[in-house]
Amino acid sequence: MSDKQKDPYASIHYSNYLKLDQLLSAQELRSELVGKPAHDEMLFIIIHQVYELWFKQIQHELDSITNMFKSDFVDEKNIGQAIDRLDRIITILHLQVQQILVIETIKPHEFLDFRNYLFPASGFQSFQFRKVEVSLGLSTKNRITYNNKPYHIFFTDEQTNELNQIESNGSLLDEINKWLERTPFLQFNTFNFLKDYHGAVDSMIAREQENIRQNQFLSDEEKQMRLKMLGDTTTYFNSIFDEGTHNQLVSEGKLRFSYKATLAALFIKLYKEHPLLRLPNTLLERLLDIEELLTTWRFRHSQMVLRTLGKKIGTGGSSGHDYLFDTVIKHRIFTDLYNLATMMIPKEDLPALPEDLQEKLDFYYSRNK
Repeated sequence: MSDKQKDPYASIHYSNYLKLDQLLSAQELRSELVGKPAHDEMLFIIIHQVYELWFKQIQHELDSITNMFKSDFVDEKNIGQAIDRLDRIITILHLQVQQILVIETIKPHEFLDFRNYLFPASGFQSFQFRKVEVSLGLSTKNRITYNNKPYHIFFTDEQTNELNQIESNGSLLDEINKWLERTPFLQFNTFNFLKDYHGAVDSMIAREQENIRQNQFLSDEEKQMRLKMLGDTTTYFNSIFDEGTHNQLVSEGKLRFSYKATLAALFIKLYKEHPLLRLPNTLLERLLDIEELLTTWRFRHSQMVLRTLGKKIGTGGSSGHDYLFDTVIKHRIFTDLYNLATMMIPKEDLPALPEDLQEKLDFYYSRNK
């Protein structure tokens, strides 16, 4: 190797730095190879290559964020940096959703000009996207099977081992769960968050039940319907007030966070206006943003396939649109964070925090001016 090649500040050409010769020669149209060139196959290849590049960047961000939370102590500066990198992922996902508009410029009959040359290639075989899903926290047991076969059946042994290792070593969801479990404010001196919150919920529900019963504009039937919709502490709030119920839902795969982590997340959401909780709350909000955008992307993808192929079977042998549409609901990852909205109560009912705890959560100097 020459001295010039060793020097990181030696001049380099734009094309060489970006490896454009390799990048721009990586579009091989199968329709041309068989002597029936299809104009739109170029766009089809490029759009999927772009997706793979974005998946690589998302994975790069996820790896760094997950590593930040693997320590028993997470520096506040790291939380801010994690939020910045989650923001980047969110921006990329917005772009990926918009890219579907580009691929939809390929009309159904134009896609059919080259579709038969793609078998059995399928987006299902995207190893990078599976890595992103697993790194976020989509576990094997929570996946829809692909033609009754494991999702990793199309990957090499090395790739399958890598996916299994990511899942066993701890996804972002796993590390966030452990971080929440370490939240120190659920039991603080004489303050017991769960006890005070339970009392606040009881008072809120009792007041709302009484308001319904005293409403002179509602019939008895309407009152009963609204009371049922309102529920009580044994319905919507049961998984919070009864740890056994929560753990049962975890064992059924309906919840992922531990009981303690769920209480911590709820505490953060309820008291998010205190300065010390703003970054943790923003972090949880960003995870919801990612969940929502992935769900949006899955839905738009399924609708694009329906619009382009109708009910045709996918090139990889899946049920096509039906399989993609099922993943919209069943491949959610941070469902626990959505459930917290059910547990929220009005600010007027929120239990007041003890003064010494408020000092811990606020900027102390601003409370003593």
